[in-house]
Amino acid sequence: MIREEYSYWISNIEGIGARKIELLIQAFDSLEEIFHATKEEIIHKTNLKEVEIDSIIGSRVEDKIQEKYAKLKMSGIYFVSKEDERYPSKLKDIYGAPYALYFKGNLPRESRKSIAIIGARECTNYGKEIAKYLAGAIAGQGIEVLSGLARGIDSYAHEGALSVGGSTFGILGCGIDICYPRENINLYMDMQKEGGIISEYAPGIPPIACNFPMRNRIISGLSDGILVIEAKEKSGSLITVDMGLEQGKDIYALPGRVTDRLSDGCNNLIKMGAKLVTSPEDILEDLLPSFQKSVGDCKENNNMLKSKEKIVYACLNLVPKHIEEIAHETNLQMNQLMEYLLSLELRDLIHQTVKNYYVTSDYKKS
Repeated sequence: MIREEYSYWISNIEGIGARKIELLIQAFDSLEEIFHATKEEIIHKTNLKEVEIDSIIGSRVEDKIQEKYAKLKMSGIYFVSKEDERYPSKLKDIYGAPYALYFKGNLPRESRKSIAIIGARECTNYGKEIAKYLAGAIAGQGIEVLSGLARGIDSYAHEGALSVGGSTFGILGCGIDICYPRENINLYMDMQKEGGIISEYAPGIPPIACNFPMRNRIISGLSDGILVIEAKEKSGSLITVDMGLEQGKDIYALPGRVTDRLSDGCNNLIKMGAKLVTSPEDILEDLLPSFQKSVGDCKENNNMLKSKEKIVYACLNLVPKHIEEIAHETNLQMNQLMEYLLSLELRDLIHQTVKNYYVTSDYKKS
């Protein structure tokens, strides 16, 4: 067998996880030597249980291993282990690093900075728009966006990065061949073109609950910083933050209203020292030391608007606002207001989240 096949074999032995693989690698000179070691040699060199040693010996079926590895490659799934130079260097030294990864598309580039954007599955429209906006603005500067391909903030962060042609990576809590949740299948496919899908779980492993906290260490490990957008006080996102802190990552949080339960987690993070984020620049200036703040497109567009269009535009933000509320705040007749709203929509400066509720297409306004 070739080296990759030995790596594939040892990473798929039932009952033998990353730590026990490391133990075996330290005890023997090579994976090939582990493959051919007798039961007595393994007993002598390790403290593995007899049932674990039996599992190792029982898994040594060369034809079956080679056949499975060949099928993996034919299905467009790539495999990389710690023995491979392609294995992400950011992951190698984290606690409990996975021995091997499966991926579709690409792995994050070592030369690029990356940010993990995570948050609530049941997010607000405000959280949705902010996630898309910040991810797009950051990815537009060449920073790779990481998340978990879950509903809510994760999905919108991936969408935002893709909207500007940026690279984004989804880390799964299930087999690499399973899109979970199913409604994200288009994202799952699109991300493989400029970014990738990554999992430590072999094809066919279902999305069971205990897998997701485990995958969070990979999200944090691959990132240079973690941005939390909307999280309850006891949110799963905070598990990723804890892991990121242990790994020495920078933590960022979007502030929210004190009356919103979805803001409790973020506001508490800010109290504890996370960097408060109100614009992409708050992150870009840390990840890209040479980054120069520039006047945004929105300011240029704003200067080109007619005076009453400016009034309407200035009335809006990322919190959806009903047309009647806009009319009340701007003192415009409904027929005039509809004309200005249509004009702003056609110029892609605003859009409707649902019928008659408007938000700006960009968060940063002058």
